[in-house]
Amino acid sequence: MKEVSLKKSVYELCSTHPELVTLMREIGFVNITKPGMLQSVGKFMTIPKGCRTMRISLEDVKQHLSNNGFTIID
Repeated sequence: MKEVSLKKSVYELCSTHPELVTLMREIGFVNITKPGMLQSVGKFMTIPKGCRTMRISLEDVKQHLSNNGFTIID
């Protein structure tokens, strides 16, 4: 089972599920693939914080991840 906790950092989530990098990029988190970004900002950034920063709907992210086999844990 692939679970994504919205309380964990993006770095933790992507370390556990590397395919999240691609999925996050697809939904609009364009900086996630920049060298060093995941290892620096990703260590304290959560998905909800990233959504607010990038002005991306959290509901859209949840739906995209669910459509790709992830269970979202709030």
